[in-house]
Amino acid sequence: MPPDNRSLETGMPQEHLVGVASDIAIMSLLALSAYMMLLIGRISFGQQAFFGLGAYTSAISSAMMGLPFVAALLVGVLVGAIVSWLIALPTMRLSGLHYAVATLAFGEMTRIALGAWHWQINVNDAVVGPAGLDGFRDIRWLLTNDVSDLAYLLFACAALLLVLLTIFLLERRRFGTALRMIGHDDTLAVTQGFPIHRLRLSAAAIAGGLAGLSGGLYAHRTTYIEPSLFDPMLGVHAVGYALIGGLGSPLGPILGVSFDVGLLQASSVFSGWRMVVFGGLVAIFLRWRPRGILDEAMVHRLKQYWMKRHA
Repeated sequence: MPPDNRSLETGMPQEHLVGVASDIAIMSLLALSAYMMLLIGRISFGQQAFFGLGAYTSAISSAMMGLPFVAALLVGVLVGAIVSWLIALPTMRLSGLHYAVATLAFGEMTRIALGAWHWQINVNDAVVGPAGLDGFRDIRWLLTNDVSDLAYLLFACAALLLVLLTIFLLERRRFGTALRMIGHDDTLAVTQGFPIHRLRLSAAAIAGGLAGLSGGLYAHRTTYIEPSLFDPMLGVHAVGYALIGGLGSPLGPILGVSFDVGLLQASSVFSGWRMVVFGGLVAIFLRWRPRGILDEAMVHRLKQYWMKRHA
């Protein structure tokens, strides 16, 4: 008898597992975006804005302008990075609640602007483009090029792996050390000669680019996006993923995404209770483990354990 296309371990359809894994990879890039901001001591509740801008610009580039998929993604990354850098110029000198509120306000302004944006053209006898609150339909590059869900998952995982390796390399260099020092103590960073404002702007640009990449991947996977998707809760979740997973390693945000998307959202056990459980966990971690599961102390202990095992 032929297989019923289900996972033997979970009993879930393989298509569903591939979809969940794709969502984890894509949302991990958004979580890493929030992670970059938290490293420099800034809580951004506006990363969903760069996610949305990346989604729209990537979709326009491929569906309306006919650019190849990778080029369309790079356009989304570039737009996310540039806009994030421009927004950081006047806001990065704010701190604490003031900065968080400023980013939240920008996120809402972006969502409203996307909801008012109408620009459609005829492409292959179909009307394609942003249609205000009705969203952007027929982002069909994957369908027209016969890209399977599994192939797209592998591409998204490859993009995530490349980003992770890049962040690991940056954190091993003076740049990464400076970002962590800025996040812990501005005064100490200044005494060490670090240009804190310039470094924070650089981190904001990287974070915006990562959010733009996540948005571009999301738009092409779902083939349809609308402004309501980029609401404040998406930004709050991005921050929550990093806070739960931990700020001691880039793997922390991925751990947070895997827990929420892979367990709370994908499992029927937590149906209707996902937001309650997730919000409660964030509150608990902020109180008793503010740097998350993989905080700096945990990462150090794991490294020591690894070195002893392989000595």
